Amino acid sequence: MEVKLWNDKRERVMYDNLADLFAIIKATEKLEKAYVRDIISASEYEKECQKLIAQFKTLSSTLKDAVPNVERFHDTYKMDCPAALNRLVTSGVPATVEHRAAAAMSTASSAAVVAECVQNFITAMDSLKLNMVAVDQVHPVLSDLSSSLNKLSILPVDFEGKTKMSEWLSRLSKMGAADELTEQQARQLHFDLDSSYNSFMAALPTDGN
Repeated sequence: MEVKLWNDKRERVMYDNLADLFAIIKATEKLEKAYVRDIISASEYEKECQKLIAQFKTLSSTLKDAVPNVERFHDTYKMDCPAALNRLVTSGVPATVEHRAAAAMSTASSAAVVAECVQNFITAMDSLKLNMVAVDQVHPVLSDLSSSLNKLSILPVDFEGKTKMSEWLSRLSKMGAADELTEQQARQLHFDLDSSYNSFMAALPTDGN
């Protein structure tokens, strides 16, 4: 006799998402251990870790009602993934970004601010992927990103990310809260965010510089 875990399509989607969350946490734990043991390169680690963090943030948002506390979810299923919890919940950025920032930041520009910028970039791009395109949804996210970028003294005044976020905030301020970005505008904003993020990562001092 077949036993169903769900009663309808909505419950099935929730269980699928819970399974994905479990898999992401496990995969992150394995990735962290592989990086510590020097099994994969720093560039490979950073690429995969960014992907897992982005997937985790998206799923966490989707499951915020079913899983309000990820640590409790972790403990309930006896996952034993402390490194994954640290990376996904506490840090929110790859270890390589933390190390690069910590080694290069001056007293005026801390690694915490770099981590905040990275998190805000990812949040902004994920929001668009989730079709959160209303002005009252987009404006706060871009405002947080712009604020965090302005905290970093290593970034020039005319840094691409600063100017583009300022332009978008100015454009949004002229729209109503319930107005939504068109598909073309949302696509352009995602392109600008992606481009600015790449420029931001390239602007971070590397070890030895």
